Amino acid sequence: MKPYLSVRVWQKKINFFNIGNKNLDNSTVESFGNEWEAFSEFDDEEINFIAKDYFDIVREEYIENKIVLDAGCGSGRWTKYIVNKAKHVELVDPSEAIFVAAKLLKKFSNVSINHASIDQLPFKDEYFDFIMSLGVIHHIPNMELALTHLTSKLKKNGKILLYIYYNLENRSLIYKVIFFLSSFLRFFISKLPFIPKKLICEIIAVLIYYPLSKISKLTLKLGFKNISKKIPLEYYKDKSIMIMRNDALDRFGTPLEQRFSKNYIEEILKKNNYIDITFSENQPYYHVIATKR
Repeated sequence: MKPYLSVRVWQKKINFFNIGNKNLDNSTVESFGNEWEAFSEFDDEEINFIAKDYFDIVREEYIENKIVLDAGCGSGRWTKYIVNKAKHVELVDPSEAIFVAAKLLKKFSNVSINHASIDQLPFKDEYFDFIMSLGVIHHIPNMELALTHLTSKLKKNGKILLYIYYNLENRSLIYKVIFFLSSFLRFFISKLPFIPKKLICEIIAVLIYYPLSKISKLTLKLGFKNISKKIPLEYYKDKSIMIMRNDALDRFGTPLEQRFSKNYIEEILKKNNYIDITFSENQPYYHVIATKR
């Protein structure tokens, strides 16, 4: 498939392909474009710190000298984490986040940036050795169809790394109730124009994320490990306020969000002919790696 337009931005060529409206939520695509434009200044130290949470189940040999697809690349931060190991990385995103990715990755010659959708990937079948799609396909209306399209581009014995929102099945009842109530707030915030939406999410990060994360950190230091784990947002106890601000906007500002059980994720991976399905035992839940049969 040939692009209908190619432009150079930040010394990087960006290829534009027809996206269409199939299996896309346009308001969500627009929201992510705005989000990554607002949070484009992650430095290498911050990227490496975050990425370790997602790549804890990835061996170097899966990526080293391999052809990689970053599906739903956003700002390009995951590619930045692996770019020095991979042979070549193709980044795909349907939003204006591609311009942020171009700036972040402008120094690297082994990356290509494409404005395209997962349902219309402009690559031949069985082209990639490794595919990563982190925090993406649960924002696509038909997640299973998106996974099928990704799978078609992966070589046999290739690896896929996914991060898919969990349905809180491993959380306490109190945690689930708090989350359920916050979802009502998310419903209204996500429908706002970007500027007020971002402002409200900034307030949530400062007044809710930050205090709860610090309470969790304090209880852990005092030796109350089990209590620390049960505090909502304890995941952020060692994260920066920038990460909290970014994730608050992601959580409360994204129009389309879906959540799935571990069994369902495993089921659709098996349905798409994956084996050696391995879920990380660590947060964020669930990130999983599998091998295409």
